Amino acid sequence: MSLKEEASEMRENQKQTGIKKLWSASVYSAQGLKSYYQSEYAFRLEVWLAVILLPIAYWLGETSVEKVLLIIPIFLVLIVEMINSAIEAVVDRVGNEHHELSRFAKDVASAAVLFSLIIFLVTWIIILL
Repeated sequence: MSLKEEASEMRENQKQTGIKKLWSASVYSAQGLKSYYQSEYAFRLEVWLAVILLPIAYWLGETSVEKVLLIIPIFLVLIVEMINSAIEAVVDRVGNEHHELSRFAKDVASAAVLFSLIIFLVTWIIILL
């Protein structure tokens, strides 16, 4: 799609309201998820782990609160992984030359993924043991 076509489509979307706007946003989100799933091995792995872990979390949680507390960290890992990749893509788009701030942004985003995984593990260990 050309820049001109993208700009025209963006203007059209800004005119939309209500259900049409919500539908358009949902379509773009689905396209983004599909694209991200196809391009990122780590995300594909985490999605398949989520497919396995979500029913296990529902089955192992004894109360509704425990079920929610086991399920939320699964989605947290997926969300933080997507944000990490978005930050990396923006940094790479700005420039490929080595810059301390670029490295810092990528390292911090990666650390956020690590923390989300730690939250996942600690939550599951506390609830299940």
